[in-house]
Amino acid sequence: MSPRFEDVRVGEHIPQLEKLVRRSEVKAYANASGDQNPLHQDEAVARKAGFPGIIAHGMFTMAHLVTCLTNWVGDPRALKRMRVQFRSAVFIGDSLVAGGRVLEKDPVTGRIKLDVWVSVDRAGATEYPIKRSTAEIELPKAGPPS
Repeated sequence: MSPRFEDVRVGEHIPQLEKLVRRSEVKAYANASGDQNPLHQDEAVARKAGFPGIIAHGMFTMAHLVTCLTNWVGDPRALKRMRVQFRSAVFIGDSLVAGGRVLEKDPVTGRIKLDVWVSVDRAGATEYPIKRSTAEIELPKAGPPS
């Protein structure tokens, strides 16, 4: 069930969403987006550029974050704005974890502002391919008592 504006608290974390990055999904994203950059397709090209392997598109990673947010609110139309900083590459086999925390609520508009991120655990250290990012979501308000 979708959260209501009144039920959300500043400081509260939204449910996280985890996803394993698979080569077939990165290829499908490349085909759908038209971004056929060899860094997203060819292991040898990615290694020559200094990466350990094929990298996922930044927008592939952001799409996972959007899915996390829309799963939480239940309606994609509730997502009104996002500002995202891409901070590091994502590789085939990485496990992405998207999440967020409520920063503020505007009772006039019914919108909440979230601090949002995508993290990856690599060799026991957490990296953030997306960090220092925000999203605005408009949540329904409870109606008057009947």
